[in-house]
Amino acid sequence: MRGGFRVHVVSDVHGNSEGLRRAGDGADALVCLGDLVLFLDYHDHSRGIFPELFGEANADLIVELRTARRFDEARELARGLWQGIDRNAAIESAVRKQYAELFAAFPTPTYATYGNVDIPHLWPEYAAAGTTVLDGERVEIGGRVFGFVGGGLRTPMRTPYEIDDEEYAAKIEALGEVDVLCSHIPPDVPELCYDTVARRFERGSSALLEAIRATRPAYALFGHVHQPLARRMRIGATECVNVGHFASSGTPWVLEW
Repeated sequence: MRGGFRVHVVSDVHGNSEGLRRAGDGADALVCLGDLVLFLDYHDHSRGIFPELFGEANADLIVELRTARRFDEARELARGLWQGIDRNAAIESAVRKQYAELFAAFPTPTYATYGNVDIPHLWPEYAAAGTTVLDGERVEIGGRVFGFVGGGLRTPMRTPYEIDDEEYAAKIEALGEVDVLCSHIPPDVPELCYDTVARRFERGSSALLEAIRATRPAYALFGHVHQPLARRMRIGATECVNVGHFASSGTPWVLEW
């Protein structure tokens, strides 16, 4: 019989409700670090909200432009496609459909925070009693203190839950000292922020890095970068771990004590 405590950690679910239903198997708790929504699958351009609305050919084109960092052209294409459509209503309707399926797949108990592509104001409608949503808050899980910081920082991609550096830093400061620091984005370390397939740096947080150095949590767990140059790295006393791109792997990262 298994002793101790076991937590499964996922991030970047991006519509993988089938995997999510199994993610808590054998665990005492599930931790989810956000990005439930699938807006556009960069590997399969037929999947997600964007191709549902505008077709796979336009999805091919916008991925090509964004990958080439031609963000102005990508925005111009999107502006044309959205013309005459109530953007907010269309996106919210599609996101609601995904959230209904994904939140129903969460096991009990689940502790979750937002990713940069999530829409926080919708979560209370879908989070059941067994799901605890935390952002700039801490909770005890199996005798260890977990702190959660959701969302991402401002980027040219302009995803739904990007916030100012100061607001993000304030959420980190509100946590104080924790055993496990959970965030959607990584600390601002080049090896942890560089995506080897997209061939670009994603935005990491310097405030997260400072907190890791100052408060020395046992673990700093995050996602966001789908194919990082380094999946884990020790910073002082802290083991920093990218828990993986759950949408493609379907496999949670395991923390036991």
